[in-house]
Amino acid sequence: MARYTGPKTKIARKFGQAIFGDDKAFEKRNYPPGQHGNNRRRGKKSEYAIQLMEKQKAKYTYGILEKQFRNMFKRATAAQGITGEVLLQLCESRLDNVVFRMGIAPTRSGARQLVSHRHITVNGEKVNIPSYQLKAGDIVGVREKSKSLEAITNSLANSSSVYEWITFNNDTKTGTYVSVPARIQIPEQINEQFIVELYSK
Repeated sequence: MARYTGPKTKIARKFGQAIFGDDKAFEKRNYPPGQHGNNRRRGKKSEYAIQLMEKQKAKYTYGILEKQFRNMFKRATAAQGITGEVLLQLCESRLDNVVFRMGIAPTRSGARQLVSHRHITVNGEKVNIPSYQLKAGDIVGVREKSKSLEAITNSLANSSSVYEWITFNNDTKTGTYVSVPARIQIPEQINEQFIVELYSK
């Protein structure tokens, strides 16, 4: 399966949340797509369907494919701590996600593209792997030659998000992944326990 590149509003409507960021089309029609999308008389979802939907939401939110996501779950299971929380922390520690959180790109897919095209450095070295796992203290920056890119300057100009576990200097266009975020610091509306239950069957 290739990475999803279809209509993002359709997926956001499926989950009832603007999981890809601000979306005016979603705000107008924030109910499931399809002929009967606005019909509230839908059958009760099974436990499996709810768990599966939560996993799909997480995968779409972070732009991770099934094989990669399953491997991350295995890592989370082997690690110390609450499995679901560790899973989300691994998602948040991905380089493409941190580039997005720092405001260098307006979306995670945009951040993934910047990383793939070698515009981003980690501790001064170019890294072109979006799934690269950052460690606390790692310094993420925009490559010197890329600092004047219009896409990056526009994104930073429009960015207002602040996260306690990330610092960013707009002048130098570098930031620090200060620490692994606690669950309460991760704003995504994902019920990670449902994902754990699904994979544990």
